[in-house]
Amino acid sequence: MSKVKTVVLLGALTGILLFIGGLAGGRSGMLIALIMAGTMNFVSYWFSDKIVLKIYGASALNESEAPRLYAMVRELCQRAQVPMPAMYVFEQDSPNAFATGRNPQKAVIALSRGILKLLSEEELKGVIAHELTHVLNRDTLLQTVAATLAGAIMFLAYQARWFGVFAGGRDDDERGGILGLMLMAILAPLAASLIQMAISRSREYKADEGAARLTHHPEGLASALEKLSAYSTRLPLPATGQTAHLFIVSPLSGRSLMNLFSTHPPIAERVARLRAMRLA
Repeated sequence: MSKVKTVVLLGALTGILLFIGGLAGGRSGMLIALIMAGTMNFVSYWFSDKIVLKIYGASALNESEAPRLYAMVRELCQRAQVPMPAMYVFEQDSPNAFATGRNPQKAVIALSRGILKLLSEEELKGVIAHELTHVLNRDTLLQTVAATLAGAIMFLAYQARWFGVFAGGRDDDERGGILGLMLMAILAPLAASLIQMAISRSREYKADEGAARLTHHPEGLASALEKLSAYSTRLPLPATGQTAHLFIVSPLSGRSLMNLFSTHPPIAERVARLRAMRLA
């Protein structure tokens, strides 16, 4: 099912790229967009995890630097029956975390320096279990591919807006096409955001539930989410809108306009669900 959803996502975002290309240059523009889409699909499948890690300057976290963390992750991996992921850290004081990788064998969990300082062991275990559940459910490929292709759409839309501005002096027939292109340049990022929202919100609830069952302690993750939400609002992470859906809490929560298109369910709702859970 995860593979089917990935194919559907690739198809939807590719369609947006082709539509922009068609508006910009007719058949030749669509051909260029098709080549670009094929390249981006290949790159996003095989290298999207490396791209995201590079965006945030994440580096490998050695076991000698965090032995207790490694012991915790190994314990959770044994319970979940998934391979040990590579552990990375990115040098941000804002507390947050994300998982990436195209399959459980290539999984990476990245933690900010801030989250390692802020959370207690039980809270951090809840966060790790949440990210491992994403790995177990094979969400990581879908989410990282969405980030890479959404970035390509945003770039094309930005270029299309500039093209429309500088082509403003053309005759009326061409101007109609330019207006259509500029309209699409506005709507394409919105469409990409809506697709990201569709794949992210329900997955966050499922990952929260999976983490609670994996740790047998819903309160650990519930407490972590409350802390992360409070600190992220005061100390926002300089994240891109295209990758915001990867994180355990939205790094854009402090920006009121972005709340309209949040890829994450409300923290209060997530916490309430966790605290209402009754584990056998």
